[in-house]
Amino acid sequence: MSPRWQSLIRLLGVQASWTYERMSGIGLAHAAAPLLRDLFRDHSPERRRAAVARSAEYFNSHPYLAGVAVGAVVKAEYEDVPSLTISRLRTALSGPLGALGDQLIWAGEVPALMGLSLASVPLLGWWAVPVLLVIHNVLRLRLTLWGLDLGLREGLKVGAALEQSWLPRVAGLAQRLAAFAVGFGTIVVAGWLLDGRSDATRLGVAGIAVAGLLLLLSVATRTRVTGIRYGLVLIGLSLLVIGGLQ
Repeated sequence: MSPRWQSLIRLLGVQASWTYERMSGIGLAHAAAPLLRDLFRDHSPERRRAAVARSAEYFNSHPYLAGVAVGAVVKAEYEDVPSLTISRLRTALSGPLGALGDQLIWAGEVPALMGLSLASVPLLGWWAVPVLLVIHNVLRLRLTLWGLDLGLREGLKVGAALEQSWLPRVAGLAQRLAAFAVGFGTIVVAGWLLDGRSDATRLGVAGIAVAGLLLLLSVATRTRVTGIRYGLVLIGLSLLVIGGLQ
């Protein structure tokens, strides 16, 4: 297996070595080790150990985008960049990667897939859950590999390359997609659960769904309420109405 794929596999478990002192720093060093071992195979072991030790310094970011930092640091080591500059690079990447990852994954992709899985339950049954879980992990693998390759290609210029890439644009779109998917999934599931129920129950849940959609479209709540919160509240209210009116 090539060092690149070894690093990718280790990046999938980067949080397994999370600590309060270094956050995910040790996990990044573990992921960078195969690439650094290949890079310094013709150098002294001390130089490789020093590079791995630098990779294990404090780092706190989104785990799915940690490959960007790993690739950039390895490229910087390859170019014999001073150790202080490498440390500054890691610090500079920590915040942007964390913010972009939170927007794209936790506030975007994950709730969007949850909403789509809810909407798919009437069609696929409970198989919708493992299907969407597989999709999530495939997307995560692809994103991690893209980030690793971006860092390896750009090195110290990775910040500018990241800003000009598709990631910032898609991160914003992902949150709106999440709101739509959760709202759509809520309505589909409500209709599925209400099959054969009383007209009063259907009317009550329909009112909740309409109110939720109006709130979703409201400009005042776009930056305050996430799509997953809409979905959970609406589903909870729908179940209460079903239980109270059946």
